[in-house]
Amino acid sequence: MKNKVLISGNDLNLNEIIQVARHNMPMELSKEAVQNINRSRAIVEEIVDKEKTVYGINTGFGKFSDIKISPEDCKELQRNLILSHACGSGPLLSREEVRTIMLLRINALSKGYSGISIKTLNTLISMLNKGVHPCIPEKGSLGASGDLAPLAHMVLPMLGEGEAEYNGKILPSKEAMNLAGIEVIDLTYKEGLALINGTQVMTAIGALVLYDAIKLLKISDIAASLTMEALRGIRDAFDIRIHKLRPHDGQINTALNVLNMVEGSEYITTQGELRVQDAYTLRCIPQIHGASKDAVNYVKDKILTEVNSVTDNPIVTLEGDVISGGNFHGQPMALALDFLGIALSEMANVSERRLERLVNYQLNDLPAFLTKHGGLNSGFMITQYAAASLVSENKILAHPASVDSIPSSANQEDHVSMGTIAAVKSRRILDNVYRVIATEILASCQAIDFREELKLGQGTAIAYNIIRENNKFIEKDTIMYKEIDKCLEAIKSEKFLNSIEEKIKITV
Repeated sequence: MKNKVLISGNDLNLNEIIQVARHNMPMELSKEAVQNINRSRAIVEEIVDKEKTVYGINTGFGKFSDIKISPEDCKELQRNLILSHACGSGPLLSREEVRTIMLLRINALSKGYSGISIKTLNTLISMLNKGVHPCIPEKGSLGASGDLAPLAHMVLPMLGEGEAEYNGKILPSKEAMNLAGIEVIDLTYKEGLALINGTQVMTAIGALVLYDAIKLLKISDIAASLTMEALRGIRDAFDIRIHKLRPHDGQINTALNVLNMVEGSEYITTQGELRVQDAYTLRCIPQIHGASKDAVNYVKDKILTEVNSVTDNPIVTLEGDVISGGNFHGQPMALALDFLGIALSEMANVSERRLERLVNYQLNDLPAFLTKHGGLNSGFMITQYAAASLVSENKILAHPASVDSIPSSANQEDHVSMGTIAAVKSRRILDNVYRVIATEILASCQAIDFREELKLGQGTAIAYNIIRENNKFIEKDTIMYKEIDKCLEAIKSEKFLNSIEEKIKITV
């Protein structure tokens, strides 16, 4: 069992990110990373010694890149860069998001193409390992020239400026650093720019959403399977022979997942037994869910590439050249994170339509709104309203941020990605989708209880029993948000998915 994450800059994965971000696993640099950092720093120091004029080392930034800065002013230049760029606003990013941002920035700098000193990077590592978490506002990044504003907030505590969370309290940074036993530092040549010129904020938020999205896609297949049971869905549409004729991975995997979930069920029917066809939201589950899975797997490839990339500017090459380019531009992440939001939004869209089929007596053979005493009780009527509201909100949030751009820095930075906005939107969509899926699962269990007691499938039986441990059959109207909250907590728990996957492999 690993007790720390070793950082080389080349192979950081999603599970390691989660261990550091959510479970406080410590990290340390590999020997190779230390060597690469020191080599890169030596090149910067040689440039300074020879008094060459190089962007980011001894010049101004953005439109001021043509202005040379004297050696005696370079420390002040780097400090001023952080102070002036820390102008974010809005709610603070979560603790786990901040930890992921710090980890990803460390990982990128450890590749040894940024010119930062090992002392400065070790300060950031100590903050992460000891739990000093900079207060980083959510808003303020254009997603090109890096996540400049939020990353500047990340750096402030290293200088003894700004605020940080430590042991659950937000404190002035100097106090937090002192309590953790970490010395504040002065930045030198290129270090301020190396710390803030990158895509780590959008990538960090996106990586956490991606990890949760993969889990949510599995739960969506479980939800669909329970609804298939409740509505006595037709198995034939999931016959693997038809899906192999259109061999998208997500489609095939979804069909197999549902077939495995309902294996042995006495509720599931065959075509012509009760009806010839199901509506699309049942019959096309493999095609709909599968498309979102394929999209999420595309995003996974893009995010893991970005996690292990050099994204600052200028870049110090192995040959000793310092090249000003555009690796900080967030467009690869912006498009991918917009796609992630769209893919997740569709999962709520189809789930809400299945929920409608569960509660609408005109579309099934169940009591109206899944209540015994309709009229006196409203049952699940307004759960569909609430789900529809979340779905409609998602449609607005799913509008791509990446199609927008606005010039900055006196038109030097004249096309920007808005990737961080895309990342934040995908997180909000994810939260909405989880609640819609939880509502569908709760309704499907209620519907199953109105049926003659038959045998559920091998996977759906496990899911049903876990839900029923906390959510009992609703005999009469109760405070419904509390019931949905309990169901949401249950499906997010490790027990829910792990218990099912001990019996059935669920593939995304």
